[in-house]
Amino acid sequence: MTDETLTDPGPGAGATATPDPLRTIEQRVLWLSTSMIHHANRVRPNPSGLKVGGHQASCASMVSIMTSLWFSQLRPGDRVSVKPHASPVLHGINYLLGGLDESYLTTLRQFGGLQSYPSRTKDPDAVDYSTGSVGIGATAPIWGAVARRYLDTTVGGPDAVAADRRSPTVLARQYSLVGDAELDEGAVWEAILDPSVAELGEIVWIVDLNRQSLDRVVPNIAAGRLEAMFAAAGWQVIMVKFGRLLEDLFARTGGSALRSRILDMPNPEYQRLLRCDAGEVRERLPGSGPDSDAVAALIAEVDDETLLEAIRNLGGHDLDALVGAYEQIDDTRPTVILAYTIKGNGLPIEGHPQNHSSLLTVEQYDELAASLGLDPSHPWGRFDEDTDEGRLCAATAERLRREPVAPTAPPAVPTDTGKTPSGTSTTQAALGRTLLALSREAPEASARVVTVSPDVSSTTNLAGWLNKVGVWSPNERRDWFADDAETIMHWRERPTGQHMELGIAETNLAGLIGELGATWSRWGEPLFPIGVLYDPFVERTLEPWSYGIYAGGQSILVGTPSGVTLAAEGGAHQSITTPSIGLEQPGCVSYEPAFAIDVEWTLLACIGRLGRPDGTSSYLRLSTRPVDQRLAAVPDDPAARERRRRQVVAGGYLLRRSESPQVTLVGMGAVSTETLAAADRLADQGVAADVVCVTSPGLIFEALQARRGLAEAASWILDQVFPPGRAAPMVTVLDGHPHTLAFLTGINNVPGAALGVSRFGQVGSLEDVYRLHGIDADSIVRAALDLAT
Repeated sequence: MTDETLTDPGPGAGATATPDPLRTIEQRVLWLSTSMIHHANRVRPNPSGLKVGGHQASCASMVSIMTSLWFSQLRPGDRVSVKPHASPVLHGINYLLGGLDESYLTTLRQFGGLQSYPSRTKDPDAVDYSTGSVGIGATAPIWGAVARRYLDTTVGGPDAVAADRRSPTVLARQYSLVGDAELDEGAVWEAILDPSVAELGEIVWIVDLNRQSLDRVVPNIAAGRLEAMFAAAGWQVIMVKFGRLLEDLFARTGGSALRSRILDMPNPEYQRLLRCDAGEVRERLPGSGPDSDAVAALIAEVDDETLLEAIRNLGGHDLDALVGAYEQIDDTRPTVILAYTIKGNGLPIEGHPQNHSSLLTVEQYDELAASLGLDPSHPWGRFDEDTDEGRLCAATAERLRREPVAPTAPPAVPTDTGKTPSGTSTTQAALGRTLLALSREAPEASARVVTVSPDVSSTTNLAGWLNKVGVWSPNERRDWFADDAETIMHWRERPTGQHMELGIAETNLAGLIGELGATWSRWGEPLFPIGVLYDPFVERTLEPWSYGIYAGGQSILVGTPSGVTLAAEGGAHQSITTPSIGLEQPGCVSYEPAFAIDVEWTLLACIGRLGRPDGTSSYLRLSTRPVDQRLAAVPDDPAARERRRRQVVAGGYLLRRSESPQVTLVGMGAVSTETLAAADRLADQGVAADVVCVTSPGLIFEALQARRGLAEAASWILDQVFPPGRAAPMVTVLDGHPHTLAFLTGINNVPGAALGVSRFGQVGSLEDVYRLHGIDADSIVRAALDLAT
């Protein structure tokens, strides 16, 4: 895409002259966003003396973009992800539109008030996407678009989706407002480069190209490189470089030389011009190139005030240019608008290389008020209803009004299919089998399940599920291997499929399941998203997944295979800290089942927690280790079976009971086999051992906290699994870091030994690797004898 095709829309690119009310509103939005931060730092009492902060310069560079977008472009069904540091701009616009009470304007970064960054779940006004973690908020609308399309083609999208089409083929748009420095985050490009994204014509990104990061002016403008990268990914690229005033100067004699000079100069040199008076600009702007005389002659014809205004007249601050850019969006592919801006535009700190977190002084704030004709002692005024600005605000509020979402109650999920696994199996294999059983036992609930994986469907035992439900695609695609008898996994892509396959990019998986898990609150239709990936990569996935949970997305993350039980894979493919991550992650219940029946019960319970106001996310850590399922000793009596199920879901159960225990062995997940073997060997030596199988250390910890009055949770599981009357010295063991279960000795204050993995692994047999890390039966027996004798 060349500079001549989609460049510099300006007033001649189909835009009409912007009415004065919009310019006045633009100034008011700048004032409100600046004032919110000013009040939080300069006016509101701060007894602690800790920095409150805020980003007046980052807000200022977005004011024109957001004003033009909200007041001229958005429709009710459109959704916008606002760059984190521009949250006061969003609140200022919501205030002018009547969506935020004035009392909140003084509460930025205050407990119970406006959040530091836009939050769907914590801010009092309308926020479409939670942002704040670099790269995550920017890409969220991509996955939100996929989620809307998935709803439309599977369970039936909400009426709001269908009713908001601009044409029979164009969905409501999903906008991302992105700072150019955020494009340094690799997660952004992981999302942009996923092949499926090129089909999402409703995606529109607007990049605030202010050429500054937190600490510096970015040396190279990189706009051409960004243009080429987006275009190579199949995006429409629209450049908005200059405003009306500069375009007029470019049309004069010497204008082409001036244009080239501005485009070619290094970023820091341009930023320095913004700190100069008119005389310095006349001296510096021509430069020393062959066209310097032509530039000097041109600007000599311009008065000082116009010259200073001209060097600030970039496209991202020209409302006409921005509106013209919006009119060029073709809706057939994703679009990115690269808008040249100035960080701190309109403020005394504009263009300063360290203005990222700078705050206006009281004197500067008063000067700004005077320049805008406003009263700094009464900063929160709206426009009168009978003014042009007031009427435009009212009309915009009515145009953007959304009907309240009435959530559909999720279908009932069974708690037990009634089958008892036999033979030898793995917890990983139980995942696919449980999903297939759900499709038979509860088809309505199964229809809401959508699985997502990053190119690991077959190796994580999802092949049977995938063969049954198919792969989701907006359009049906031919399976060229359908008639190949040796192809076991059939890749049938169709709009009704219930599995989504991404490239090898775990961040994308986390973003997608987060948005699929938010459809119940966005559009009133619940989904049950399950993301499956290798457990060693859960830590890579954790940050975007955690942010999705924070933003209200409810999903299930399955990590499999896990631990040093992957003996033949060696240290490169092992997970040590993931059990404790599951314990510590807010908004998440974690499980590490030992047996196939435990997988069924916990997975069904996790699905039953999704898609509801009081719902929660879950993490399951599964293994490829074959285990004799008879060791689970599932009770035959229906009441006893239900009691076991409840214990499994609550966090643990007594797997083996001795007459009078001298030691308690507590195992979790894959090493339960070693735990039982150690109990048998101890019995041969006259040492009685109870064996406890923990399925969720997090739930056991919450129960312990509740018993101590430090949390609100049920504590009954402690009395059933760790009754005081059977308290004995304790050995805990897991294929993960030992501290995950070390707290269990505190339930009854008994001596203990915590066994687990705290070093990188080695390639070898399972027996060799377990012995290396001290989680084999020998190590358990030794630890138990040390405690019991």
